[in-house]
Amino acid sequence: MTRPATTQSGDTQSAMRGVAAAALLIAVGNIASRLLGLIREPTIAYYFGRGVEVDAFQIAWTVPSTVYDMLIAGAVSAALVPVFSEYAEGDRGEFWLVVSGVLTIALAALTALTALAVWQAPLLVSALTRPEQAELRALATPLMRLLMPAVLLMGISGLATAVLHAQRRFLLPAFTMVTFNAGMILGVVLLHERLAINSLAAGALLGALGQVALQLPGLRGARLRPGLSLSHPAVRRIVRLYGPVALGIGFSIIGTLIDRWLASGYEAALGTMRYATTLIQFPLGLVASAVSLAVLPTLSRQSAAADEASFRSTLAMGLKVVLLLTLPAAAGLAALAGPITGLLFERGAFTAEDTAATALALLFYLPGLPAAAIDQVLIFAFYARKNTLTPNLIQGAAIGSYLLVALPLLWLTQLGFLALVLGNSAQWIGHALITYALLSRAVPLRGLRLGEATAKGLAASALMAAVVLAIATAGAALPALPRVALAGGAGALLYLGLCAALRVEALGFFLGAMRARLRP
Repeated sequence: MTRPATTQSGDTQSAMRGVAAAALLIAVGNIASRLLGLIREPTIAYYFGRGVEVDAFQIAWTVPSTVYDMLIAGAVSAALVPVFSEYAEGDRGEFWLVVSGVLTIALAALTALTALAVWQAPLLVSALTRPEQAELRALATPLMRLLMPAVLLMGISGLATAVLHAQRRFLLPAFTMVTFNAGMILGVVLLHERLAINSLAAGALLGALGQVALQLPGLRGARLRPGLSLSHPAVRRIVRLYGPVALGIGFSIIGTLIDRWLASGYEAALGTMRYATTLIQFPLGLVASAVSLAVLPTLSRQSAAADEASFRSTLAMGLKVVLLLTLPAAAGLAALAGPITGLLFERGAFTAEDTAATALALLFYLPGLPAAAIDQVLIFAFYARKNTLTPNLIQGAAIGSYLLVALPLLWLTQLGFLALVLGNSAQWIGHALITYALLSRAVPLRGLRLGEATAKGLAASALMAAVVLAIATAGAALPALPRVALAGGAGALLYLGLCAALRVEALGFFLGAMRARLRP
């Protein structure tokens, strides 16, 4: 029996309100996490600068973060939430049976890998560092042993997030990274005098424990019972969905290991790269992630309906909005690299010399920022077409781009670790170009005025950067905060005016969407 159209419309509107509310919660949590990240990193810089201790933490953190990414992070959105969601709509007993089986398998694997890493920490640190870096190895080995239990707690938190998302409970998971960053900050501030760099490990443990505690109230009423149900069809489907994603993560891990090993040969390289990428990740996380997550449901529905014209139009507009926002972000960061870096980091153990080195690394990262942002939208377009294999295979080729740029520059120039930074930029650009080329074969993107949007965005951003740089130079005597605010504010207004004058399509769309969202 067909329900009345008014009832169907009401259901649709109710569903969309639920999606909008969930998206708002996730966005608020993401923004809060990014802001706390901008407090966490300057706090680390204040107490430890960018010397060998921070390098040691970067080396030590590589293994727990790798284990987490491989077993949990990629699986949550690619496999766990989709499969759990199907069972959450049906029999609750079956749902908790599936969840219990997956949790048992995941926690057993995490526990085994945690114990193995604690036992073999010296071997793992040796594989990540140059042989001559004795001090770095001596600091990183105990750090890794202290950090590994955090990955077990983070894994429990990630699995709890998947269970809650499958039941459309978004509030508590939205703030897990906020809790983790807060724990890191507290650990450093309260324990740095007693534990030195090990206070970072204590902060990570505190933050990971906070993530678990935060989500426990949402799991009230859970009927969990340990069991290895490897033959259950849900487990087999999770493995099938996650396989391609794991392959891509594997390629990323290889690239990370190579990058860490090469960077370990240069004093303060890893710390400098850490602080510079903090500034890159802020616009990347806020813009690219938000746009990608916003367009994915629409692209998925259009792909399922075989509405290729609408799919092309939605994808093109998503790319144009990303260009609209990331091109000026990259240009503004380039013009204000020194003042912004000094404003955020230059205090305590972080000196003016550290500011100059970090700002230079930031400049070398910036060419890859727009490419990395565009790449996220392109990857989600593949996912919307139920193709998770291709974008993850591309990651292997992108590592080739890194090596082709980084290694010759290391051998033939005096750039030092900055050659690795340029290699990372080349990797982002290479991945985006290959992804675009392969996607264009399935989804023709010609005639959608992407070239026009890029050209206008580049022109407006270049002029904006020149004006921002001039204002910042003229106000060199001002303190960092008013200098950055004055130059950045003037640049933002100029960019909006230039985009309006050039009739940039994405600006009208973006402002229209904002007005519609704010309208009562």
